[in-house]
Amino acid sequence: MEKKNKILCIVGTRPNFVKIAPLFEEFKKYKEIKPILVHTGQHYDYEMSQIFFQELKIPKPNYNLEVGSGSHSWQTAKTMEKLEVVIIKEKPNLIIVVGDVNSTLAGALVATKLHIPIAHIEAGTRTFDKKMPEEVNRILTDHVSDILFCPTKTSLENLKKEGIGKGVCNVGDIMHDAFLKGFKIAKEKSKILEELKLEFKKYLLLTLHRSANVDNLDNLKKIIEAIDKSGELVIFPIHPRTKKTIKKNQYKNQKYKNNRTCWLY
Repeated sequence: MEKKNKILCIVGTRPNFVKIAPLFEEFKKYKEIKPILVHTGQHYDYEMSQIFFQELKIPKPNYNLEVGSGSHSWQTAKTMEKLEVVIIKEKPNLIIVVGDVNSTLAGALVATKLHIPIAHIEAGTRTFDKKMPEEVNRILTDHVSDILFCPTKTSLENLKKEGIGKGVCNVGDIMHDAFLKGFKIAKEKSKILEELKLEFKKYLLLTLHRSANVDNLDNLKKIIEAIDKSGELVIFPIHPRTKKTIKKNQYKNQKYKNNRTCWLY
């Protein structure tokens, strides 16, 4: 029997699920690959996790570590602790991490300590703001990875400036592949335009979840006020983090003159 190459893919949050979907679609074309999917449980409720697996037809994870919420340090450490057990058991030929969340860094650190090659999808992206935990995660992940899949030429240049040149490839943005996959599914199944009585391309979509934008009420107000002043029809599906700030401060949008922002809880 032909021995298959085990590729262990680590995901934990909504952006990870979106990015891994087209990759698992591609894996189906290669019989010599045995993909193993590990869900760390960093995002765990239905709207932040399960719905993406269902709608994007991502295979059920081989492992769900159910790490849950916590501080950045606690979450990263707990993920590493649980991941190590799985990786030692499976002995994969390659570990793939995506994006820049705590699960990404945890996977990269465990893999490098166990001397297993690491591939980082979305390598080289930078905001140059180390106050963002994601920036720290992506920098550290890139510096221990063996294969770095960059989405843009700029990402390639960022790595070059940091002295990383070996194993670097500009492969394009996997989010484009995710978009093509998701758009096809939405076109076939989604009824959201009818439900909200929207005209195609006659509205804007707003998403807010970065801590710098939503944990600070003043910053959040400025963003919402600017959106309102635009006079555009804006659909705003609210991230749990943003929802928490809004509810905590009893912040509503009724006071705005245009009042064209549709808040979806």
